[in-house]
Formats: sequence, C-alpha cells, structure tokens
Amino acid sequence: MFLRILDRLEEILIATLMALATLIIFIAVAHRYLLGVPFLYPILFPINLSWAQELCIYMFVWVAKFGAAYGVRTGIHVGVDVVVNQLKSPWRNIVVTFGLLCGAFFTFVIGSMGAKFVYGLMFTDQVTPDMEIPSWIVYLCIPLGSYLMCFRFLQVAYAYWRTGELPHHDHSHVEGIDVQEPGVGAAGVTR
Repeated sequence: MFLRILDRLEEILIATLMALATLIIFIAVAHRYLLGVPFLYPILFPINLSWAQELCIYMFVWVAKFGAAYGVRTGIHVGVDVVVNQLKSPWRNIVVTFGLLCGAFFTFVIGSMGAKFVYGLMFTDQVTPDMEIPSWIVYLCIPLGSYLMCFRFLQVAYAYWRTGELPHHDHSHVEGIDVQEPGVGAAGVTR
C-alpha cells in the first residue's frame, strides 16, 4: 500500500512539474512576443514575468532528481549492460547486485551531503535572485530525490535477489494503446 502511494506520488509530482513548467514557459514567451503588438502593449506591459525562467529551471531540476528515481524503479534509467549480459548466471548475479548496491551507496552519500548542505543553508538569509524564496527550498530536491533514488536502488536489488528479474521497459509499448500482432484480426482470428 505504501509503495503504491509512493509510486503514484512520484509520478504525479513529475507530471505536474513538467506540465506547469511547460505552461509557464509558453505564457512567458507569448507575453514577450505579444508585447510587440501595439494595442496589447498597454495591457501586457505591467505584467512582470521576469521570475518565470528561474522558476522553470528549478522545476526541471526537481523533475530530473525525481525522474532519476522513477527511472531506476521502472528500468528506464541509463545503464550500460552489454558486458553484464554476456556473463554467465552466477557472475551476472554478483555484478548486477554489486552495481545496484553501489548505486544505492552513491545516492545515499549524495543525499546525506545534500541534507547537510540544506540544513546549513536553512540558517542563512540566502534567497533566489528573481523570486526571492529561501534557497534551501530549491536545494531540498537534492536530499529528497537522492534518498528516494537510494530507496529505489535497494528496492530493485531486493526484487532482483528474490526473483532474479530486473525492471525493464519495452520501448515499443505505449500505455493505453493495444497493438495487435501481425496477421491477427480484431477477434483474434488469423487471416
């Protein structure tokens, strides 16, 4: 139950941040170009969107940190496994498990260093340049995203230890679209 809630929360956060960043960028660009239209200038000039670029950069950083954890969970995270796939079963299992545990260790270290950095930043008056929000809020994505990614590495390692299966992503599959096999009709009858 907890894992399903965490999975869904992760997906909602990523999708929402991407959608909002895209919308904000579109509005800021449209605003900039519509300022050149003489009759719209008096209406649009008082609207200040100087903060839009900064906010979108922060949103995409958060998407990247949480998207990396999503990638580990679903098997779409970048990995070079050409040599690993050539290994025989006992060596392959050892190398894959070692790689997953190294990923967990690395992200734990990054998360811990990020948490220390954010904690130190909380007691300063440092704010972002345009939006003037506390900087520690922006940098909070480092420990949160890294710890989530560490958890995902451990989750995948545990599942691999139990089942011998790694999450994998079928690049030809698009969710919500059912593709029939060639030569098979709508009723499943071979033509």
